[in-house]
Amino acid sequence: MKNVLIICAAGMSSSMIAKKASDHFASQGEDIHVDATTISKGPDIIDQDNYDLYLISPQAKMTFDTMKSRADAMGKPITNIPPQAYVPIPMGIEKLATLIKENL
Repeated sequence: MKNVLIICAAGMSSSMIAKKASDHFASQGEDIHVDATTISKGPDIIDQDNYDLYLISPQAKMTFDTMKSRADAMGKPITNIPPQAYVPIPMGIEKLATLIKENL
């Protein structure tokens, strides 16, 4: 099982997208689970080292450097989610799934 965390400004939109992405992976028979959290909780969660990949939502991209330094310290990949991969429609979820698989 691979675990991915989306770090978002408030966590509302990312929670919905994380669920849709997890459902997508399950329907494809892939063992990848996606969770979501807020910017304020992100650094502490990264420090706990429970995830294989960290994704920064478009509305949280200003925190990328801070989050990257934490992820780098844990030896884990981190990347920004492009806006076209952050929409809760099938095309957006496909793009997000591709981004995740490319970075795991």
